[in-house]
Amino acid sequence: MAGDLPDYYFRVRENGAFVFRVDTENRQRRIDMDQIAVVNIRKSEIKPHGDRELSEADVAAITEWMTERLKLIEHRDIDDILRAVDYLNTTTHWAQSRATEEQLEQVTDALLLAMHDLRTVLVRKKADRLLKDG
Repeated sequence: MAGDLPDYYFRVRENGAFVFRVDTENRQRRIDMDQIAVVNIRKSEIKPHGDRELSEADVAAITEWMTERLKLIEHRDIDDILRAVDYLNTTTHWAQSRATEEQLEQVTDALLLAMHDLRTVLVRKKADRLLKDG
């Protein structure tokens, strides 16, 4: 099992990760994780932990993780939005076929405001793209 472990472990947090070097080559044959850096994805920063100096291999592994993590976050963002489209469709069906008057009264204003806000942003962004391309 220990031979299958990666050299680095990334403890993900909201805007990046804490980076640990994984060590299984010790006398006790236990897994040691030594924090070597802190990563901030939004700022594209890699900060060594404490007074550590990162090796080229460390920086390369962290940079590769950052690239893959950004791709994953982008994919998840689009997936979340497409899921929201599905929710809007199921909400429409619910409002048309199953919702009671009391339920509609409870959610109508919030839904109308959210949809109006979304529509306003989407129309403005679409117009900006059309003007830019035209």
